[in-house]
Order: sequence, then C-alpha cells, then structure tokens
Amino acid sequence: MSTTSDKNSTKERVDVNEASSVAEVSGELDSAWKYLDAHRDADAGEAIDMAALRRRIDWRIVPLMFLCYTLQFLDKVILNYGAVMGLNKDLNLQGNDFSNLATYLFVGLLLFEIPNTYFLQIFPAAKWLGINVTLWGVATACGAAAHNYQTLLVSRVFLGIFEATIAPSLMLISSHWYTKSEQAPRFCFWYTGLGIGQIIGGLVSYGFQNMSPDAQLSGWRTMFVVLGVITVLTGASVIFFLPDTPMKASWMSDSEKRALLRHVSVNQTGIENRKFRAKEIFEALVDPQIYLLLVSVVLLSVSSGVVTTYSATLIRGLMDNDPKKAALMNTPSGAISIFFTLFVGFGIRLQSHRWAFILACIVPAIIGGGLMSFLPSTNKAGCLAGIYLVNAVVAPLAIFYNWIMANVGGATKRAFAAAIISGSFSLGNIIGPQTFQAKDAPEFRPAKIAVMATQAACAVTTFLLFLYYVWQNKRRTSEGEQEDAYMSPEAWSNMTDRENKKFRYAY
Repeated sequence: MSTTSDKNSTKERVDVNEASSVAEVSGELDSAWKYLDAHRDADAGEAIDMAALRRRIDWRIVPLMFLCYTLQFLDKVILNYGAVMGLNKDLNLQGNDFSNLATYLFVGLLLFEIPNTYFLQIFPAAKWLGINVTLWGVATACGAAAHNYQTLLVSRVFLGIFEATIAPSLMLISSHWYTKSEQAPRFCFWYTGLGIGQIIGGLVSYGFQNMSPDAQLSGWRTMFVVLGVITVLTGASVIFFLPDTPMKASWMSDSEKRALLRHVSVNQTGIENRKFRAKEIFEALVDPQIYLLLVSVVLLSVSSGVVTTYSATLIRGLMDNDPKKAALMNTPSGAISIFFTLFVGFGIRLQSHRWAFILACIVPAIIGGGLMSFLPSTNKAGCLAGIYLVNAVVAPLAIFYNWIMANVGGATKRAFAAAIISGSFSLGNIIGPQTFQAKDAPEFRPAKIAVMATQAACAVTTFLLFLYYVWQNKRRTSEGEQEDAYMSPEAWSNMTDRENKKFRYAY
C-alpha cells in the first residue's frame, strides 16, 4: 500500500512540474488545480459516494438556477400578458410601439453582453448573477410606474441590461459541477423555467385580471410590482446561498470537493481562472464553431421572440378577443416547452447525439409554423395546435448553451462564447417581434411564415455543426478522457479547446 501511495505522490509531483511549465506558456493554472494541490491528502481514508454527492449538489444549486430562469422569463413575458390586460390602452400605445417595447429589451440585453464577458471574468459568477437578478427585479417593479410609451421603454431597456448575465452565468455555474454528459439534463432542468414561466404567467395574468376595478393600481401594474418584489428576494437568496465554485461550498467537506473536482476534470475546461487573455477573444472570432452556433441560435430565437411576445395576442384573436380566456389558453404552451426540454435533456444524457435531438424538436416546430401560416383563422383548433407546437423550438436553446460549455476551452474564450450565444438569442428576439407589423394584423401571415423558414434554416446549420465536430475529432488524438488524469496540466491549465490537442468535442 505504501509503495502505491509513494508512486502516486511521485506522479503528482511530476504533474505539478509539468503543470507549472504549461502555466508559463498558457496562463495561470485554474483555481481548482490550486485547491487540489493544497489538499492532496483530503481524501485519505474516506470513500466518497459520487451518486449521493451529485444528488446533494442537484438539490443545493439547481433549484436556485431554475428559479432565476423562471423569473427572467416571467419578467419578460408579462409584457405579453399586459397587452391583453389593458396596457396598450392605458399607455396609449400606437402602431408598432408594442413591438418596439419587446425589441428594445433585447437591444439592452445585446449591448451589455460584451461588457458582461469582462465582468464574469473578474467577479464570481454566482455573486454577479445575484446582483443582477436583484436589479432586474427593481426594473420590473418600476415598470408599474410607467405613464406612457417612453417611460415603459426605459424600464424595459434596463431590464434587458440586467438580464444580460442570466444565460452566461448559469452556463458557467452549471459547468463547474458536472461532466459534459451530466450537464445536459441539468441545463435542461433549469431551462424548464421557461415553460413553467409560461404556465405561471397565464395563471398570474388571469388572477390579476380579476382584481377589483376599484383597486388603486390596475391589474397589469400590480402584476409588475408583485413579480418585481419576488425577483428581488430571489436575487438576495442567490447572493447568500449559491456557491461561486465547488471549492467555496461550505456544505461540502474537503474530501468531497476533491472527489468532485477529480470527477469533472475530464471536461478539460477548468472551473475558475481570473486571468483575462485577450488572445482567446481573437481565437473565438476565427473559430468556425462559434459562427455556426451564432447563426443557429439567431435562427432558432426568431421563433422564441414570437413565443415570448405575441403568443397571447395570437391566441386572443382565436378566442373572440377574450383576454381572460387567452391567458388561460396560453398555459399549454408551457407544458409543450417543458416536455420537449426534458425530452432532449434526458435523451442526451442517455444517448448523446445533441444534434439529432435538436432536429427532433425543430421538426414539430416547422409543422406548427405551417399550421399557423396556411390554415384559415376559422380553423381555430388547427391554428391553436400550430401555436402550441411552435413552442417545441425553445428546447434546443438549452442544448446550444450546453454545447458552448462542453466544447469551448479557456476561461476568457468560454465567457466570451457564452456572451456571444446569449447575444445571438437576443438578436433573434429582436428580429422576431419586428416580423409582426401593424399593417399585417390580424393574420400576421408574414411573421408566421418567418417562423417556419427560420426553423428549417436552423436545422441545416445544426447538421453542419455536427459535421464540423466529427471532422475536428478525427484530426485530434484518439486518446479518450480519463478521470485518472485529474492532476494533469491539460485538465487544469488555462488552455483553449484549440490549444489543448487532447480536447474532444461533444456532439
């Protein structure tokens, strides 16, 4: 036993020297490696049940991330419900004012994505997330004070600025705790907050529409205030209860932390490195996978913008302009989103093939777009089915998020790539509402056709991305990922996926 231990210690000392030499070339070693180096004897005599530890981690961090994503969707989609609750009339919105309100939230979000890359590099991800959740809750509540188009527009722009960090932060935090294969269902679980938000939003809207007409605040204004306050409380909870990294989790022992870091070292993407490397930005700008992901997410998000902003309006047109019925009839959209999100998350965990599961969601969305576009409005059941089916398209976004964390190495490059993909989502959501022009009401046929066309194009770019990853892996070493190499330089040095020749792309 002592001989084996001596050999392991000798090997780790050699790895230390190798890692140090790599660090001189590739930047500082990851903080996880430094923790492992300082706690080499932490696991002596203690066996760690990884399945039990993973379940404990799931219950500690995933619910908070889920709550954040649910609220970010709710705080955006309440504009959708406000439109059927008298918001347009109270603020005297004219022409394309409503579409612009939806658009400029994402303009604010898009403009802040690049600065957010830098902030995520210098601030702990969980603390930065909590601060921004708190601030966007304030922005949501302030929307209740709007008295015209301009004042609500300001509130929505600030909401977009503070929400810019939600997807990149959750992507980075999730990747700290799980291997590539384990990440997909966790990403999809917190991403189901979108579907839950759709269901809760419809019920909340219905409830606030039944407020007393003598109330000091109208129903939509009260809804803005209540959801804003809930969001602020959630932000405070994230600050205090969500660890920035596994190394800072007070509810894990040193041996559990070491076991977890050893387990996730196979990702070869690191945990935390505060060294900003500008050359990683330039590498991302010439990386074909980034552009294929960018275009795919933009195409996918055009339909997402429609789901977020106009689904209640489209359903109201089928429900004889009854706002209460429209709010309730929009709740099944959330169930469709949840079903497809869980389907792809657990499917990828069992079978991998991310690209195939994305296509499996795009096909029903294309069918839904066709039903919306070509059926006469008198066929209410068919049109309603089309609106519901389009919601299948929200699920692949979680997989694109997962792809970024699984396939991009280097702390700066990963943060930048996460911001790019989140910005692509914003760009698609800017385009989506703008396809709805007042002159096309009430059918909005050009917008419906755009939904179908962009999904078909996304299917093509997704398949091209799959072919690119297969080609890249064939050019690299055939050496597989080994958990035994958890102290190796490649596992924890700040190398990008291109610099690390042992890196393997997941597809």
